[in-house]
Amino acid sequence: MIKIFVYGTLRKHEDNHIYIEGSKCIAEQGWVYGELYDTGLGYPAVKPSLESKTYGEIFEITAEQLKEVDQLEGFVEGAKDNLYERVIQTVHTDKGTVDAYIYISERMDMLGEPILDGDWKLYRFLQEQPETFFYFAYGSCMDTERFQKAGVGHLFTKVKGSGILDGYSMKYLFARPDGGRADIIEDGGVTEGIVYDVPFEAADYLFRREGFRGGWYRPAFVDIKVGEKLLTNVLTFHVYNKKEELAPPVHYAVEILRGSKGRLSTEYYQKLESELYRLGLLKTI
Repeated sequence: MIKIFVYGTLRKHEDNHIYIEGSKCIAEQGWVYGELYDTGLGYPAVKPSLESKTYGEIFEITAEQLKEVDQLEGFVEGAKDNLYERVIQTVHTDKGTVDAYIYISERMDMLGEPILDGDWKLYRFLQEQPETFFYFAYGSCMDTERFQKAGVGHLFTKVKGSGILDGYSMKYLFARPDGGRADIIEDGGVTEGIVYDVPFEAADYLFRREGFRGGWYRPAFVDIKVGEKLLTNVLTFHVYNKKEELAPPVHYAVEILRGSKGRLSTEYYQKLESELYRLGLLKTI
């Protein structure tokens, strides 16, 4: 099988994902060094960079699928007038690094508006500004007390239900001076949380609370099961720079337990308790 990193319309639930549909996804939260641009033609392009990051997904595809993607991307081996070039690049994931094919371009006619956040899904979300969207909270945002104190409680009154995020574990990997904060890591685990149905104006509050512009948490779009239904492109947050797990401060742990009790499964709530106990915290709550 052939590994390919996709960052635009080949990503999950995007227009051209059909070309690799059914392929195994190796990582949803991958990134490479590269500058992302909007071509103005309904799809993006990546230009090589030593500093900027572009986010996307890694899939394993067949040789036949690769031929079809080559055709889609306007790539012919050895040609000098390709739309994109196909190269091998190191992709960073929560589990480590993987070498995979990526389509890049340095043609100036392809490099339109820079996508500074490096994420095509996020770029489209901010451009389209949907009237409402689903937001998956797995940490302190399961609790509503801080929403009320911030004067945004009215934005989070509509709850779709408890949700399940497959393929990720919740750990306290975001380091702050007083302890760790919740994060999701793509390690094959399962994370439960609360799915809110919120108006677009809630995004601004969430971005500020999660320190998006300060490089704390990055908006990510995931698939969440709510009962028998699968919700796609649900907004959640993923820590940029993960550290060794740290026990959270007591007030933060209280928010997580209060926000999840009676709302998530009994088994998962007990798991939250046991993890806090393992980190030496439950004795103080």
